Formats: sequence, structure tokens, C-alpha cells
Amino acid sequence: MDKVQRMASEHGVVIFSKSTCCLCYAVTILFRDLGVDPYVHELDHDNDGKDMEKALMRMGCNASVPAVFIGGKLVGSTNEVMSLHLKGSLIQLLKPYLPD
Repeated sequence: MDKVQRMASEHGVVIFSKSTCCLCYAVTILFRDLGVDPYVHELDHDNDGKDMEKALMRMGCNASVPAVFIGGKLVGSTNEVMSLHLKGSLIQLLKPYLPD
């Protein structure tokens, strides 16, 4: 859990992902289309990936990937991100991380 928290606090927008996950890819593309370049950490390419997945689940992610953090806070997985986007709230959360 320490590694997850450290990464989430070191980068403004973090997506914990797996290289084979199509929903992870879709969320990453959404953020890039909105003008944000998220830090994407592929759990299947990390020796600690399984432990990090378990930590994400313990933190409240209903699916271990994609797990999205904005400003060090867990936003959630695809459902939560898309819900925020459809309500117009996601862009508000991303404003501090948009290029000038």
C-alpha cells in the first residue's frame, strides 16, 4: 500500500493499469483527450503488481484496474471516472493538471 500511496502523491494524475486491459486504455485516452498526461503504472510490469492490486482493493477500488488517483486521492475505477465525466465534474478535478 505504501508504494501505491507514494506514487499517487508524487504525480498529479495516476492510473494504475494493466497492459492488457481495454478499460484502462479507454480511461487513459479519455484523460489525454481532456488535455491531461496521466502517469500510467502498469501493474503487470511491476514485480510488486499483485500486492499493489490487493492494496488498491483494500483502499476501496471495486475493480483493481483501472484505479485512478487525482491529487493523491482515489477517484475510483472506470464507473466512477465515467460518471464524473458525464456530470461535468471530472474536468473540474483535472483543472490543476491541465497545461496552461
